[in-house]
Amino acid sequence: MIIKNGTILSPGTQEAYSADLRITNGLIAGIASPGSLSPDSDEEEVLDATSCVIAPGLIDVHVHFRDPGFTWKEDLHTGARAAAAGGFTTVICMANTKPPVDHPDTLSDLLLRAQKEAIRIRFTAAVTKGLAGKELTDFETLAGLGACGFTDDGIPLINEKLTEQAMRRAKALGLPLSFHEEDPAFIEKAGTNRTAPAVAEDVLVARDCMLSRYTGAVINIQHISSGASVALVRTAKALGAPVFAEATPHHFSLTEEAVEKFGTCAKMNPPLRTEADRQAIIEGLKDGTIDIIATDHAPHSTAEKQKEDFFAAPSGIIGLETSLGLGITNLVKPGHLTLMQLLEKMTVNPARLYRINTQAMPGMGSEASLYGSILPGRVADLVIFNPDEAFTAGNYQSKSENSPFTGMELHGKIHYTICAGQIAWDSSKHTDRPCA
Repeated sequence: MIIKNGTILSPGTQEAYSADLRITNGLIAGIASPGSLSPDSDEEEVLDATSCVIAPGLIDVHVHFRDPGFTWKEDLHTGARAAAAGGFTTVICMANTKPPVDHPDTLSDLLLRAQKEAIRIRFTAAVTKGLAGKELTDFETLAGLGACGFTDDGIPLINEKLTEQAMRRAKALGLPLSFHEEDPAFIEKAGTNRTAPAVAEDVLVARDCMLSRYTGAVINIQHISSGASVALVRTAKALGAPVFAEATPHHFSLTEEAVEKFGTCAKMNPPLRTEADRQAIIEGLKDGTIDIIATDHAPHSTAEKQKEDFFAAPSGIIGLETSLGLGITNLVKPGHLTLMQLLEKMTVNPARLYRINTQAMPGMGSEASLYGSILPGRVADLVIFNPDEAFTAGNYQSKSENSPFTGMELHGKIHYTICAGQIAWDSSKHTDRPCA
């Protein structure tokens, strides 16, 4: 395969230049000046990337594919299709399925079925058995099978001593812990800033940042929503705690006012908060306090989201197919981040957290990430998109449609997603929503 006339953005090496690129046997075989590469045979496919960026395939460290147990909302196949349509070549699935990923049999089944999909699907395991917050799972066995980290996402860990023990176990394995930070003691009803105030997040973020500093465990503060929590993470990092933080596109794009306009499609945990919180998240993205942009892709059926009682409807929105567009539209176009910085938070930093192809590279230090760099010999995981081309959000590949961004004009149309040298998404061939 040849990709011609594109602009390569390689956040791992901080390089940007125009080039042609050849892929052979799933690897980047060569990079040459634009227009210089020609097919070696009539069978070699040629993609025209004129006006487009060629970037490393995106990584989402926080998705829910609802498999097993809730596959009317999403499953591994439809989730993978949605991810590919959004430019993602690797996703990390959360463990709060039914049954949860707390047993070797469940994890083994998922890993086996995931091999059939066009992108890379990796899985976290639960921190506690049954997500009950009482007894730790068998970290060592689950890690040995291929769990890439541990989380009870959707449910906070309340027991401080158990949390410390989990951190020590994860640290010994060299794997991260990801935390959903909402203390139920402060929550009247989930889903709105009024009934689930920021203090519920802040108290657990403060606790876990200090426990991370105490134990040395790498942790990830998931879907940060509070300005105070951003400040807490900033302080923890200054104190040397190995803390990562992620922000979702909905938390840097919307405020609590969106609930009045979009109803349950703007209901999520943690909730949308104030404009001051949104600006603090953007500032955290700008100064590096927030390392990662992650979607928290959370599919729900239309019937579930259309319940008359707002608080009876489940929280969460889909996000894989709008993430890059929202980042370009709401962060890059206004000048908050450069496109290179946005891609760093969607490729290099997620790879650092989950140690995806991470190794030392000459001249780049011991923490340099193999992933996120477009260089000869690297696996050809790529996304090709036009950052200036507008598209209308919708026509989703996901089984679900629960998004407040449907119908909005965004920038950053994705033309191709390539995983291990194979086309996982071609926008010209997917003009209609597929059957579930």
